[in-house]
Amino acid sequence: MVNTAHVTEVTGKYSEIAATLALIANGWVVAEPETGESFDLVARDPLDGEWKTFQVKTIRERQDRRNELVVYARKGDGTTYDRADADYIVGVWVVEGEMPRVYMFENRLLTEYWASKARASERWVELSLALNRSIYEEPAVEPVENAS
Repeated sequence: MVNTAHVTEVTGKYSEIAATLALIANGWVVAEPETGESFDLVARDPLDGEWKTFQVKTIRERQDRRNELVVYARKGDGTTYDRADADYIVGVWVVEGEMPRVYMFENRLLTEYWASKARASERWVELSLALNRSIYEEPAVEPVENAS
């Protein structure tokens, strides 16, 4: 056994790194705030260029609820994240010995977000961890022939 940080701290940091990786792999430009903020990450949307804020949470599997997945989206004081706190919630499902699965969804001002394992990809947007290089490549430019 490794004598380091508490397992919840390690799991939380792992989830933040997985969320960052998934966002970057999908074309987002990601930054972390240098000061304590209500959001974990800020990232520029690859489609419209706008900056959005993200709260990252580790997805829990509820054994007492037919193994449904839940994202607890509460601040330290137990209240919900409002729009000023985060535009999106990113849930990271960490299963021992497997690659994490990363989902993102709009902050709907709820304290809990639920999905069955079978429908998680339908309810939430699943972000691949695989790098899609094509979104970063410059389009090929056809050479212009001299008209003279």
